[in-house]
Amino acid sequence: MAYSGKKLKIAQVAPLWFAIPPKKYGGVERIVHYLTEELVRRGHEVTLFASGDTKTSARLVAGWPKSLFRERLYKKPIRWGHCVFPLFNFSAAFERARDFDIIQVHENNTCLSNFFTKFTDTPVVTTVHDPFPLPRDKDRWAVFRKYRGNNYIALSRSHKNLAKNLGINFAGVVYNGIDINDFAFKGASGTYLAWLGRFDPNKGAREAILSAQKLKMPLRLAGRVDINSPVAKEYFFKEIQPRLGPDVRYIGEVGDKEKVNFLRNAKALLYPISWNEPFGLVMAEAQACGTPVIAFNRGSVPEVVVHNKTGYVVRNLEEMVGAVRVIGRIDRRACRKWAEENFTIPRMVDSYEKVYRKIIRHN
Repeated sequence: MAYSGKKLKIAQVAPLWFAIPPKKYGGVERIVHYLTEELVRRGHEVTLFASGDTKTSARLVAGWPKSLFRERLYKKPIRWGHCVFPLFNFSAAFERARDFDIIQVHENNTCLSNFFTKFTDTPVVTTVHDPFPLPRDKDRWAVFRKYRGNNYIALSRSHKNLAKNLGINFAGVVYNGIDINDFAFKGASGTYLAWLGRFDPNKGAREAILSAQKLKMPLRLAGRVDINSPVAKEYFFKEIQPRLGPDVRYIGEVGDKEKVNFLRNAKALLYPISWNEPFGLVMAEAQACGTPVIAFNRGSVPEVVVHNKTGYVVRNLEEMVGAVRVIGRIDRRACRKWAEENFTIPRMVDSYEKVYRKIIRHN
């Protein structure tokens, strides 16, 4: 369908793992929720393809009756990367492709939706929320190379640069946005160090503990222990749980209000990641609360955290420990201002609208 006015008919195709909006963990689903609700508020006609337990102002088409983390297969949790259920969601969207001016898909680096794009004249844009595959991931690498002419969106400049060897077509770079009003600012420094995320070796919970122990400072960890991932379960029970104690506490997986209080009352957020993070939503959330971030220099970190202004970008544990010792030099008001200027829902949706119109214009 040709674009013929300011308001668009947009399909948003979400992952099925968590309901939208997610009650606790679910960074991608949270972004889809923010994006969808703002597009509806701006007058676009939006159809959201997601799990049936989703709540949305858009028209909902359920790709599967309930979110996959509530589903069981052979009486066991469904593991990350399972493809059959997501295919129901993709097929539901692409079967209705003629009803839309554009289809936006939110994908991991498997990018199964690529296999549908050549069967419709409706333009498609895909936001990849994972790092792009490396050549050693032969199957996933082959998918992107075959469909390199499709329209892709990266979440940061570093995310885009890491995909340069794939030779794929980027329609834009769009930073994730948050509802800044949900994150209450606190000007006074907190009393503990914080780590928040999914317990995965790449997310650095163990390194956060080691940093806090060297500093002899209290650390609070919050996040999801992923029962669907044997690697994540083993990591938590072997590397994290034995290190817990009075000064290193795991407070569980937190909801939205708990998360805000957890972040705003922290002295700093530690983010010692060992992977190339495409964006890192928790860094934006912490800064919105006024809490500085100390993070390893990987992926998008130097784009999300301003070194010496909203936190410190460091190379290793030793530098992280040193940064904590001088964290009082960071003005928490500067953290909040940076988040307000760069990581809001309106700014994110403005960028997506520009991408949509560019793609439709050139289709």
